[in-house]
Amino acid sequence: MSAPTTTRLADALRVLAVDAVEAAKSGHPGAPMGMAEMATVLWTRHLRHDPAAPAWADRDRFVLSNGHASMLIYGLLHLSGYELPLDELKRFRQLHSKTAGHPEVGITPGVETTTGPLGQGLANAVGMALAEKLLAAEFNRPGHTVVDHRTWVFHGDGCLMEGISHEACSLAGTLRLSKLVALYDDNGISIDGHVDGWFTDDTPARFRAYGWNVIGPIDGHDAAALDAAMTAARAQGDAADGKPTLIVCKTTIGKGAPNKAGGHDVHGAPLGAAEVAAMRQALDWPWGPFEIPDELRAAWDQRERGAATHADWTARFAAYRAEHPQLAAEFERRMAGVLPAGHAERTAEAVARLAASAGTVATRKASQLALDALAPGLPELFGGSADLTGSNLTNFKGCVVAGRDRPGNHLSWGVREFGMAAALNGMALHGGFIPYGGTFLTFSDYSRNAVRMAALMKQRVIHVFTHDSIGLGEDGPTHQSVEHVPSLRLIPNLDVWRPADTAETAVAWASAIARHDGPSALALSRQNLPPLAGAERAADIARGGYVLADAEGARAVIIGTGSELHLALQAQAALAAEGIPVRVVSMPSSSVFDRQDAAYVDAVLPPELPAVAVEAAHPDFWRKYVGRRGAVVGIASFGESAPAPTLYQYFGITAERVAEAVRGLLG
Repeated sequence: MSAPTTTRLADALRVLAVDAVEAAKSGHPGAPMGMAEMATVLWTRHLRHDPAAPAWADRDRFVLSNGHASMLIYGLLHLSGYELPLDELKRFRQLHSKTAGHPEVGITPGVETTTGPLGQGLANAVGMALAEKLLAAEFNRPGHTVVDHRTWVFHGDGCLMEGISHEACSLAGTLRLSKLVALYDDNGISIDGHVDGWFTDDTPARFRAYGWNVIGPIDGHDAAALDAAMTAARAQGDAADGKPTLIVCKTTIGKGAPNKAGGHDVHGAPLGAAEVAAMRQALDWPWGPFEIPDELRAAWDQRERGAATHADWTARFAAYRAEHPQLAAEFERRMAGVLPAGHAERTAEAVARLAASAGTVATRKASQLALDALAPGLPELFGGSADLTGSNLTNFKGCVVAGRDRPGNHLSWGVREFGMAAALNGMALHGGFIPYGGTFLTFSDYSRNAVRMAALMKQRVIHVFTHDSIGLGEDGPTHQSVEHVPSLRLIPNLDVWRPADTAETAVAWASAIARHDGPSALALSRQNLPPLAGAERAADIARGGYVLADAEGARAVIIGTGSELHLALQAQAALAAEGIPVRVVSMPSSSVFDRQDAAYVDAVLPPELPAVAVEAAHPDFWRKYVGRRGAVVGIASFGESAPAPTLYQYFGITAERVAEAVRGLLG
């Protein structure tokens, strides 16, 4: 029997997508049907992967940026031999299945990133390609190329309409990420219909202007044309002056559905029984739902080829290890995400040293001091800023600025907050790095969805957000954060730290680096703050909230955070002079505090004591701690342009106001 044609192999993907969407009674069949040939040629002829080892370090990465087409990747994973049985495809979009409505990393073996918010997968891929390039420069040696893989990303019109695609792809061209290959599913359709009413960009010209190599447009259903394009893209990756490649693939959405192909009705709804039957007849597909004939399954099975490719790399890595044992061990450690031996001890010493030597400094400066102390022992730490390095202070002593042809551990991302955050996610997903990036806290609005995706994907990414309140002063309300810290605290699995001094800042960094199951955000001040917590409080600080200053027979609690913690202490002193004993609690991270056991929480915040919280931010968040009996000193309006001390007085964020609130609670 002759080998099945590419079209026949692609048909298997089409029918699986259609059958799963029909079974779920929801989903997006059109894009998987239209991209079936693109996926078939890539996965059967070009993609280096091993279905038995989804985490193999030197595998190619495949990203489906238009994640609504999730049944495409589920079909690919199932047919090529990953641990994704047919029963999981039958449970598409059902509770706790491995085939969620959009691909989710950590849920489905072989899925590299969670996609769905359009454009972010494309930016994740840029981060992955950047990680590969940096690791190759760091670890490859003459005669030993152990880091040499590509990042392939599928995307559609929607991804390119999103602004993040410009941010990420512009940078990819500048950095010449030549092992990045993007295949554009150019079908001319989005949810509202034909895109020529709202999207008429000359996409090839746009990408050429970014500095990309552009191939096409080609017929996205022509296997020979696709194969030639991918071969040319791979050659770019091997060239000394290579560029990232865009392959423009003209496709028909819903290809195979005789009455609905090419229209927007096939984008996001089941075809319906009648059209499914017509499709099977048109494709000459006599088999029932979820049935794939044995000869097609055998032709799709990638396990033998993947095992051979992986084994070849393993042998080459063994030779590398023999000649460069320390480098090999370091590479394995980095890719496993394990911190260096002795890291905890060195970090504890650094925190103690910083706390002991701290003067009155802004916490953004304290953050830089922490980086100065911690970064030399953490080669996986990769930093940067969205054009605000001198303000965010994300650079550190001895850091090397990375560029097009220069490896390093710090990158100027340009004014690309969203692109930076999403690319950092890609670097974390790739492995080998603990990435962090800085911008002003108010611009977290730009990057917020990528921050959310890091939390959803449980990735260790660190966001440095400086200029965290009205305390930045004269720049005014456009740059003054009011609602940002409270809203970031609402993102599940994101640890938000708002430290009050150098000791708390150093512990925040240590905690963020040590955390393996999610991102962290550090909200840091522009203005100088006095030292409040000593090195002996490091363990307490690491619990997210602790008693900073107690008083015998305390009648109330004042909760402070960040730049307002010293106001809580001033209010405590004023009340003590009046014979009113008050406890002061510092809460640099409410999410970390909330994870403590009930006994500790109640010991820090006794339920029977009334509480006042003070923070130069929107007050509503603190109601969860102070309750109906308590009070919050905050700011529920936008800021003003004036020097910081004037603004604190104007908005009533003062020790006097805090003391007054306590008196009011006690009657």
